[in-house]
Formats: sequence, C-alpha cells, structure tokens
Amino acid sequence: MIHPWQVTSTDPVADCRVFQVRREDCRHPGTGREAGFFILGAPDWINVVAVTPQDELVLVRQYRHGIKDFTLEIPGGMVDPGETPLEAARRELREESGYEAAEWVDLGFVEPNPAILENRCHTFLARDAVKVAEPSPDGNEEFEQVRRPVSEMFSLVRDGSIRHSLVICAFHAYALHVGRL
Repeated sequence: MIHPWQVTSTDPVADCRVFQVRREDCRHPGTGREAGFFILGAPDWINVVAVTPQDELVLVRQYRHGIKDFTLEIPGGMVDPGETPLEAARRELREESGYEAAEWVDLGFVEPNPAILENRCHTFLARDAVKVAEPSPDGNEEFEQVRRPVSEMFSLVRDGSIRHSLVICAFHAYALHVGRL
C-alpha cells in the first residue's frame, strides 16, 4: 500500500512573479524516511480552442523566452486572482486574438506536471468565434494572428508547427469532445 508523504515544514524559496518556489520537508508515514521536495506554486492556466463559423482554428504565433524561439499556439494564459477559469478563458481569447464567442464548452483540465507543479490547465472550446476587436496584449506580449482549418489540427502537430504540450493536450480534449479520435 502506498501512502502520501506528510509535510513537516514549508519554507518559501523564491517569488518569481508568475510562480513561487517553496521547499516542503516531508516524512513518509510508512517508512519514516525524511526528504525535501520543491514545489512550484502557480495560478491555474487556461487554453482556448476557438473555432470560427468557417471551421477555422484561431491561433497565435509568439516568441517564447524559455526556448528562445517562436511557437504557434492557441490563446491561453493565467487565471487572475478572483477570476473563474471560464472568465479567464474569455479574457485571454479577447486579449490575444480580438475574438469572442457566444458558446463555451468546458473540455476539462490537465495537471501540467504533478511532480513539481500544483496547478491545473483548463481547456475550453469557444464555438463560432468571431473577431470583434484588435488584440490587446499586455506589455510583454506580441502576437501574430493565424487561422487554419480545423481539419489541419493534427497535421500541425505532426509536422512540428505546434509543439507546445498543453496545446496538444487541448487538441486531444477537443477531438475527444467532437468524436474525432
């Protein structure tokens, strides 16, 4: 039988604006073994699979500092304090693409890396998304708008155009929802 570790102390290590690092000293209840674990605390994230009335995906191309390269992604971001995941999804879609949708479907969530992250990434489908404004990125964001037919979703993954793991998870959730798997 496996047991959850018991936390004996928690110490903050760093506050890095978009995440916090803390050390948790723990004891295993079955063996008595002690160990330290590092946890990244971060707000929940959202992803939006936005599909236009013309059956196109709303995508954004942007520069990502971690890999020092450009990525092709769906709109997404962090859930702000006091926001629900759906409210964050609506806000991020509008900010990153200028699109809005009247019909929203919650496609579920994934846990991006439960070994070290304590947050979730929620995925929403925005049906019949229409452009109502220009994007309004925050001060450190810059986007290029891209629309591609939904039928090309998995070929974009296969050919390496889309490499972001959480976007691939969102595409999988969408495909399960619409019965395309």
